[in-house]
Amino acid sequence: MSHLAAEGIQAAGTGGAVVARGLNVVRGKVPVLSSLDFAIPAGQITGLLGPSGSGKTTLMRAIVGVQLVSSGTVDVLSLAAGSPALRHQVGYVTQSPSVYPDLTVEANVRYFGAMHRKRKTDVDEAIAAVGLEQQARRKTADLSGGQLSRVSLACALVARPRLLVLDEPTVGLDPVLRADLWSRFRSMAEDGITLLISSHVMEEASHCQSLLLLREGRLLAQLTPEELSRRGHSNDLEKAFLTIIRESENNDGGSLGGRDAAAGAATDRSGR
Repeated sequence: MSHLAAEGIQAAGTGGAVVARGLNVVRGKVPVLSSLDFAIPAGQITGLLGPSGSGKTTLMRAIVGVQLVSSGTVDVLSLAAGSPALRHQVGYVTQSPSVYPDLTVEANVRYFGAMHRKRKTDVDEAIAAVGLEQQARRKTADLSGGQLSRVSLACALVARPRLLVLDEPTVGLDPVLRADLWSRFRSMAEDGITLLISSHVMEEASHCQSLLLLREGRLLAQLTPEELSRRGHSNDLEKAFLTIIRESENNDGGSLGGRDAAAGAATDRSGR
């Protein structure tokens, strides 16, 4: 296990690293998330998949504790989401790179590391983890879009989080960069970090060990890529997802439940 992940990595109990029960988010009387129940396994990559506008970013914001929840609960690492004790345990990388363009890569990571009282060795390791050693002394304003995304990731990694939440980190990247980034995500999971990664590209589901499928703020299913392929009757995961959507619409407009993650067993949900 690398030094980056070794500090404080533990399973978050039998329920999972993140557990949601009856989660609802309403904005201006419009439901954004409706009655979500799931658990995210510790030390694995969980994909949060669904079309644009399905509620993925809102759910991630609820998990990191910056989204007002209308009802229900979200527990993260056995604590209520947003608890002060989680500030050094949860990393969040938004869609837009959160870096200072007039600072170098190293200075950006050092700045965020200082918030967690990290040393230079921690900064160097975070930069190495995303493959930016050669760019460490370059200003981020001079980097490509893919490199900027990696700087944001390094800024999150320097805290050595137990849970890393990434909102569409591969959007806009070329196939080579996407493949390299997913390889690094797998290495982090092997070191014990729990990753929640959102995407609207169904082909990326194959890189995950567990999937949460969202549509219109409802959980269609929680399952593995293999289960998605089997239940959707196709090796093409996008076609399989569309089949599940059609099945849910045929169930009186209800959402097709996958696995009852909180209980760790497979169940079906209907009703809308």
